[in-house]
Amino acid sequence: MEIDEVLAVNAWTESGQTYVRSSPQELREAVRGLGAAGNRFLVARRIPDLPSVFAQIWHPEGGDYRLEHRRGADEFSGTALMDPERAADLLVGWAREDDGWDAGVAWEPVALPPRGDVPALAPEVAARAEEQVRALLRDGYLGIDRLVEETVYLMEDGGQDGPPPVSSAQAREIVERLWTERVAEQRAWTGLTDPDRLTRAFAALERAGIVAREDFTCCRSCGMTEIGAEAEDAGGARGFAFFHHQGTRGAAEGHGLSLYYGGFDASAGTTTAVGREVAAALAAAGLSAVWDGNPDKAIELTPLTWHKRLVG
Repeated sequence: MEIDEVLAVNAWTESGQTYVRSSPQELREAVRGLGAAGNRFLVARRIPDLPSVFAQIWHPEGGDYRLEHRRGADEFSGTALMDPERAADLLVGWAREDDGWDAGVAWEPVALPPRGDVPALAPEVAARAEEQVRALLRDGYLGIDRLVEETVYLMEDGGQDGPPPVSSAQAREIVERLWTERVAEQRAWTGLTDPDRLTRAFAALERAGIVAREDFTCCRSCGMTEIGAEAEDAGGARGFAFFHHQGTRGAAEGHGLSLYYGGFDASAGTTTAVGREVAAALAAAGLSAVWDGNPDKAIELTPLTWHKRLVG
């Protein structure tokens, strides 16, 4: 049945509602719900995201449904529809990548802004920027826009006056090229990867009342300081588990991963109990958790193959 189908798209509406790997029925209902002030558009991107590939619908109350889709830097088309069901059918067809999903509709080109010239980087600067981007792609947690921002930030020269050595436009060219290469590479990863298993384990911990965060803050000290704020919206969370960005980078480089945990009452007994729950969830997900039950020691995941799938 269609309700059991999962679409490899990430969609959101003007109202802030998100639809990640939703069913066709959920996406159809999102289209039907468009029109009121503050909820006039929906944007959908593929999972994993692809540069300049998306579909969107604009529908003000009393107006038609303006459906547009872009398939790369130079192809952008749109059409006006009166029937929300037809607009929803087309969007679902796009999401499924059905053959001929766009047939039977009068599409017209959508004007694209002129491309500005992007100055070439000096070879040594380009090489350093590519190295930064490749490392972030191996980490696997940032989407394209965040990667562009992070690349510009990382390439800044000590806060000196003047423009950064890599502009946003130059960073985007590098990010989109290397992102596309990484997406092609990950198509060879079959079945669940270790990061997939880790995400499943953390989802199980969340359901059990343990606040679980991946790639959380820069380091252990910041993570321990900030994890309490994550529990404020959790409603009765008993404890926490997380790994930080330095840990992510170590895992991506083949060094395993350290997980930190504890109870919000700060007692050794609760920390030990939470540690047991975390280790059990990791084992149930198929990961090798190494921990001797000492509440002062991190739980180590090793060996670990860090094939973190990009989403966007």
